[in-house]
Amino acid sequence: MQIHQLRVKNQKPKRRIGRGGKKGTYSGRGVKGQKSRSGVKINPIFEGGRSTLIEHLPKMRGFKSIYPKNQIVSLEKLDKYFKDGDVVSPITLREKRLIRKIKVPVKILGSGEITKKLTIEKCLVSKSAEEKIKKAGGKIL
Repeated sequence: MQIHQLRVKNQKPKRRIGRGGKKGTYSGRGVKGQKSRSGVKINPIFEGGRSTLIEHLPKMRGFKSIYPKNQIVSLEKLDKYFKDGDVVSPITLREKRLIRKIKVPVKILGSGEITKKLTIEKCLVSKSAEEKIKKAGGKIL
């Protein structure tokens, strides 16, 4: 093997801090102080004794329920997107992109008018919507 056959190393080895000889007298840690000592762990929130940013911000008040709220669909939209005699369920509503998630409960509200006979399945229905659906000849299962 000759000198021109040796592989060139592209990357220098990473400098390891605090490893003793040939890394400078302080091994890259600077002079004295808490950070130069071994086993140092300073909380990132700690700001040298003054009040932290978190203490200056207002506390979050109130409560947010983990249970999802109902997805709302109006009779007006049902009349627009469904044909006479169709079945309205969370699956069909998702197919027509009237709701986002199938697992979150769906509630049909009575805003608008309905002229078609629709069968409603697995949906919550308001009183006014129920009256209008039955008046148009539809069913609620």
